[in-house]
Amino acid sequence: MIASETQCIYCKKSSQQIPLFALQYQGQEYWICPEHLPILIHKPEQLAGKLPGIGNSETSGSSHP
Repeated sequence: MIASETQCIYCKKSSQQIPLFALQYQGQEYWICPEHLPILIHKPEQLAGKLPGIGNSETSGSSHP
């Protein structure tokens, strides 16, 4: 994916508008902006429909002790 096509998976802002972080998930590369990174960390269920498999019982909640 070239830089002009990259966009935040949550808000759809492009890398021309805002800095983006790359992330790997299930063998695919996705992008998220700093504003929505906390959603990925703390409330990943809000990404249901934006990332495959997010929002199901395996990915929601924390597996940390």
